[in-house]
Amino acid sequence: MTFFSIIVGILLLLVLVTFVKLDAFLSFMLVCLTVGLLEGLSIKETLAAIQTGIGNTMGSLVMILGFGAMLGKLVAESGAANQITNSLVDKFGLKNIQFALIITGFIVGIPMFYTVGFVILVPLVIAIAAQTKLPLLYVGLPMLASLSVTHGFLPPHPAPTAIGEMYGADLGKILIYGIIIGIPAILTAKFALAGTMQRIQPTLLKEYVVEQDDRYSIPSLGVSLLVALLPVVLIGGVSLAKMFFPTNSLLDTLGNPAIAMMIAVFAAIYFFGIRTGRSMKETMKIIAAAVSGVAMVLLIISGAGAFKQIMIATEISDRIGEALSSMGMSPLIMAWLIAAILRICVGSATVSGLTAAGIMLPMIGTAGVSVELLVLAIGAGSIFFSHVNDGGFWLFKEYFNVSIKETLLSWSMMETIVSVMGLIGVLVLDFFI
Repeated sequence: MTFFSIIVGILLLLVLVTFVKLDAFLSFMLVCLTVGLLEGLSIKETLAAIQTGIGNTMGSLVMILGFGAMLGKLVAESGAANQITNSLVDKFGLKNIQFALIITGFIVGIPMFYTVGFVILVPLVIAIAAQTKLPLLYVGLPMLASLSVTHGFLPPHPAPTAIGEMYGADLGKILIYGIIIGIPAILTAKFALAGTMQRIQPTLLKEYVVEQDDRYSIPSLGVSLLVALLPVVLIGGVSLAKMFFPTNSLLDTLGNPAIAMMIAVFAAIYFFGIRTGRSMKETMKIIAAAVSGVAMVLLIISGAGAFKQIMIATEISDRIGEALSSMGMSPLIMAWLIAAILRICVGSATVSGLTAAGIMLPMIGTAGVSVELLVLAIGAGSIFFSHVNDGGFWLFKEYFNVSIKETLLSWSMMETIVSVMGLIGVLVLDFFI
């Protein structure tokens, strides 16, 4: 069978991650060895391919994801996330509180990893629900839709950044296109689940409400917004500027994702660290904690990079490309479908997105579609129908104090709506790009 080894490899990955509960990086390593040996590579050749894949993947991502983790941690620890949330809720008022939290999720979600954003923002949502007497899901679910969009669609989050680098895509364009398709996806989820958000009314768990450390001052709203969004302003702004002005070294430097993230981190060290009353030593402790938290994510991405390289070294990718191109299906729909199937099986959005990206790699250059849209199609598929094998499912269930059935009707449906609307947005953009 032409694809016997890759089928065995994907099934092995699903079994190891889903049933054995083995770490995703270790699972990728075993899968790479299995596929390489089944395809006739020697142990030495297989290990060489794994090392090449890890090196090529990590070379461009360590700085971006490392700086992203540092920025997100400083936004959280300084109270800037609380400042953004409380200020927007005050300005929008009770009537428009959902829109205030949607904007909060978008702003805070961009520099933070999903789990960090969830753990920081959901206690604020619980506090707001307790104060306003509004249903918890009515307050929280639209904000989580925002977090899902930033996680699946927007750099510097791990999957869209890694897939963009893998495909040689423009991260600035991914960011701009992702925002364009993400906003309708969030709003659709908000309106489609309006009845569910009112109907399910769990008991609030006050123990999840966080207290701010009074020893330090809190950054102003303006500073909080400016520093948190600085990578978006630089990366996205330079991509827009290049449409109207000739490319030059200054634009290339400021728009480089690693440089943009580094500038934002140094701004955060000063405004979220030193200016709030923290010593440099205390600020560096926050940085160190952020870096340790991102280590596992980097390993998972490097494992996916090794898997991609094994597919290239064994020429499986070429055979897959020939087979997929003969099916006649839109590459964008195909990319979304593969990522969605893997998401249902594996649970992890990052693992399913990166694995789908490796499978779709042979289509690059021959698909006839924008590589940025291909990245977004995979990102949309990777957040499809979160259920019991996804950590986010259980985070939602425990924090929101709902049953498994209620979690499926609310959280899982929200993820599905955002995913499907993301695909529709990608297909619409494809007509214009």
